[in-house]
Amino acid sequence: MSELRYRQVHLDFHTSEDIPNVGKDFVAEEFVATLKEANVNSITCFARCHHGWLYYPSQNRPDLIHPHLENKNLLLEQIEVCHKNDIKVPIYTTVQWDGYISKHHPEWLSIDENGDFINSQGVPEPHFYYTICLNSGYRQYFKDHLQDIIDTVKVENIDGFFLDILFKVDCNCKNCYEQMERKGLNTKNRVDRIYYSTLMLEEFKEEITEFLSTRVPHAGIFYNSSHIGPGNKSSLNNYTHLELESLPSGGWGYDHFPATMRYSRTLGKDIIGMTGKFHTYWGDFHSLKNKAALEFECFNMLALGAGCSIGDQLHPNGKLSKAAYELIGGVYGRVKEVEKYCINTKPVAEIGVLTPEEFYTPGDHNLGIHPALIGAVRMLQELSYQFNIIDSQVDFNEYKCIILPDVINYAPALQQKLQTYANNGGKVIGTYESLVNKDSNEVDLYGNVYVGESKYDRDFVLPNDVIGKKLHKEEYVMYLKGLEIKPVQSEVLMQTVQPYFNREGTTFCSHQHAPSSQVYGQAAVTKNHNIIYFSHPIFKLYRKNAPAWCKWMMKDAIDNLLDNKLVAHNGPSTLLTALNEDKATGAQILHALHYITEKRSEDIYTIEDIIPLYHTEFKMFVGDTKVKSVKILPQLTEVHFNTDGQYINFTVDKMEGHVMLQID
Repeated sequence: MSELRYRQVHLDFHTSEDIPNVGKDFVAEEFVATLKEANVNSITCFARCHHGWLYYPSQNRPDLIHPHLENKNLLLEQIEVCHKNDIKVPIYTTVQWDGYISKHHPEWLSIDENGDFINSQGVPEPHFYYTICLNSGYRQYFKDHLQDIIDTVKVENIDGFFLDILFKVDCNCKNCYEQMERKGLNTKNRVDRIYYSTLMLEEFKEEITEFLSTRVPHAGIFYNSSHIGPGNKSSLNNYTHLELESLPSGGWGYDHFPATMRYSRTLGKDIIGMTGKFHTYWGDFHSLKNKAALEFECFNMLALGAGCSIGDQLHPNGKLSKAAYELIGGVYGRVKEVEKYCINTKPVAEIGVLTPEEFYTPGDHNLGIHPALIGAVRMLQELSYQFNIIDSQVDFNEYKCIILPDVINYAPALQQKLQTYANNGGKVIGTYESLVNKDSNEVDLYGNVYVGESKYDRDFVLPNDVIGKKLHKEEYVMYLKGLEIKPVQSEVLMQTVQPYFNREGTTFCSHQHAPSSQVYGQAAVTKNHNIIYFSHPIFKLYRKNAPAWCKWMMKDAIDNLLDNKLVAHNGPSTLLTALNEDKATGAQILHALHYITEKRSEDIYTIEDIIPLYHTEFKMFVGDTKVKSVKILPQLTEVHFNTDGQYINFTVDKMEGHVMLQID
């Protein structure tokens, strides 16, 4: 990660042709002074915006320079003054949204089954969201545009390209149909059309990367789709690095970044996280995010192994907001102090969580994160486990435990891989439908036989001294229907209890479900050697209702399998921990973050207050390693610790938001 800058700004400049005097107040020296004062060391600036206008003295298409751009050299002057001050300037251009193209080349737009243009955002006109088809004459137009940037800016002045808006789309145009037929795909089938779109995107990226890398071999190249997942894996060679756009208040929420980053960091590419200074979404002019929220978002990037990028939008007059850069500078000042302890580190993880996204239908239009994965991420973070999100192709032996959250499809090869892993001492936890073969009555990985869905929409579990240790020894409701399984080679760790009846037909009781009949039902949790199975969708259930008893049941299951937990503390469940290792020295870097998200508005979650924690006790597993010191970073203040067998114990007297510790 050492080649990427950790304190970046992504400076949007989507500027309407109806706004006059564009760039009139831009002063290069003032621009760079503001950036330097805000501790910014890389800023992505615009060659072309979603409106379709250019912000440099184009040689190829001077007619597309913004009609009211007073300084035709805007991009060139931004690059020149930043480079003089050791600030990198990747160049932004749009790919599949362009207002000019929509108006003047409708033949290049994607169309739906009815022949209507595809509006990927669902926003009523006016907008620039009609999606461009990359199978059209636009592809050559785009390459000519890139060549124009290279010729105008000059190779030696180009740091990289941020190529924005590349989405799979259900296009029904003639060109896509022709290419689908050549590949033997059914043009009448929606899944086939969307699947073809993913293939076409990969071909486009490969063509553009070859085009750029032969002309500007040193330049960074990133294609932005607002998400990174298993679908990116086959085209990773076309990226020099990854940038993870995830504005919590802009539609992504606070669940997207940790789930996506914990997967992205396993792909072998340097990564930048991206949030925004906006209170809501991009284009939210004259708004400022709460500083506590921006702190958490940036420090969480560092904790999970990414550099930082903060989105801003330059006012049409070309002048940066003083308030925005005081906000950014306040956070980046802290990042500057600690970034050397984050560069060249790798995450330390004891658990690998399989991502359901790997098992989405290839032509599925769903870009979201499955509720089961969100529930798993929340639960494991709150319990202070160290984990990655993984796909089935990785080496399972890198993890002490593999978790299959609720909906991992059955596949014989995956079952065999997990069985081999378990035979060699690995631990496995599966839940609900994960790796359950509903078409077979043979004993499965869990030592059970699938019988069918539970008869009850809601039943209950009965805690005991193995699962549910800290719970009352009476029934707890499970809000989602589970599966009925028959233990054959497994032992039952927890039983369900049946309700009197379902709320259906003529039977009902009170306001919701019927109470316990106090009659045992099916098995709720089973164990087959070092493999534990939950018959309920416990992670989706936690995402939906967050019952604490589900979290404590899962903790007991993990503790039943794992001998040594890497990081434990006596703080609240809102205290998040992330453990990394310095690749050069082997030192452990522990991040602890305590910021509480709240939904004070109707639309968004945010963070406003930092609530300090005092005298927080930590317990870390170090094995046979001899620990020399524990220090708070960046001050290098020594923290007293004691050794207890294979663990060390220490106390952080006061924590305000974020603390980093180095364990040598």
